Amino acid sequence: MKKLTLQEIAQWCEGTVASEFANITVDGISTDSREIHPGQLFIPLIGSRYDGHQYIHKALEQGAVAVLTMKEIEDTIPAVHVQDTLIAYGKLASNYREYLGLKVIAITGSVGKTTTKEMVASVMHTTYRTAKTEGNQNNEVGLPMTIMHIEQDCQYAVLELGINHFGEMSRLTAIARPNIALVTNIGTMHIEHLGSREGILKAKMEILEGLEPNGILILNGDEPLLWALKNKLQERFQVYYFGMDNPDCDVLGSDMRSVDHGITLDLKGFGKEFPVFVPVEGKHNAYNAIAAGTTGLICGIAPEKIQLGMSRFENTGMRQRVYEEQGYTIIEDCYNAGPESMRAALNVLAERKVSGKRIAVLGDMMELGSRAMAEHYRVGRYCAGLVDMVFAYGYHATRIVTGAITGGMEPTNALYFDSMEELVTLLKMRAQPGDALLFKGSRGMKMERALEMFLDNGEE
Repeated sequence: MKKLTLQEIAQWCEGTVASEFANITVDGISTDSREIHPGQLFIPLIGSRYDGHQYIHKALEQGAVAVLTMKEIEDTIPAVHVQDTLIAYGKLASNYREYLGLKVIAITGSVGKTTTKEMVASVMHTTYRTAKTEGNQNNEVGLPMTIMHIEQDCQYAVLELGINHFGEMSRLTAIARPNIALVTNIGTMHIEHLGSREGILKAKMEILEGLEPNGILILNGDEPLLWALKNKLQERFQVYYFGMDNPDCDVLGSDMRSVDHGITLDLKGFGKEFPVFVPVEGKHNAYNAIAAGTTGLICGIAPEKIQLGMSRFENTGMRQRVYEEQGYTIIEDCYNAGPESMRAALNVLAERKVSGKRIAVLGDMMELGSRAMAEHYRVGRYCAGLVDMVFAYGYHATRIVTGAITGGMEPTNALYFDSMEELVTLLKMRAQPGDALLFKGSRGMKMERALEMFLDNGEE
């Protein structure tokens, strides 16, 4: 981060600073007093269960040279005073983004946005100095943190914007100020808070409020709700569509094939046609790859560079890691789950070539509201045609099992559990080397624990 004076910080976040502290400089920012480094500015945030202002003195002891505060503190402490530290943090990051003079690619969508972000960054990195959101730092705290850590020589930043309520995207896009906005899809994640797929569309499209005039908008043309916006948006933005099924898309992916350790497909658009290999599996990841390829072409990246970037892609966190261990094929996809991503993961399991059984170990999908029971039942029905066994865990596990049995699965192969320990105990009895096992559920279900226990890498 560029060194900033407290006067500059006060101007950027619309705060005030006493004249005797105005020229103090900071070379970094932290919202966690436990991670403060000497020379940094401490920003205390207020949450539902904590108030960072309680840790101001600890941060100073750790080496912080100043604080951003919305509460009265001793006038001997170098401070920038603001009305709301979270809002001020966003304003600071927004102005720092403008100071850097880079171009921002902002990515959102119901599912696939983190994977797409990683693919886009991998493609962009082949040609431009590129920063990206690390992990899933995609909210009103993580986004400013990402921006404030961008190096001054970066040309592009690939930023993920994640929401689950109306108005959140408005605040995020005001911070990011994207030159390019990419929407992967409109699904049912967070429908509990947003009401309907149309509500989700409305919330996601708040991203346009921060998109520069005549900015570039990249949308999934196979999603009817996004395709229907075409004529409404073209007067304000440069709109491009990607897809696999809609022949009128600007960039089309075709001839997707599963190969060892990934997929291949052909990309065609903007007068170019070329194959790409991506080291992940499933049609849903083909869409992510087409979106990344579309972004690369729009940004002037040569096809051979796009091919290179795709081949170097590495997924993050607990998103669809496929590996062999103890004779089993493990598909670890425990980061999150919704109806769309659950079906996509089950497709990956079904497509695996195995000598044994295909076993789905599934936790609840959260934030589905009144649709929860029906969606879990549908997932169970979907399992019936694809996999050999289902082990379901959570409040809605019975609905998954009911769906699987009514879909034709033998009742002895569709089982639900209230206890993760009981699930793992029976799974160890029923699974055999040569089987493929998928572990997936919403973040709150912590299905990675079931995997660790199954492989004896965690506590039982």
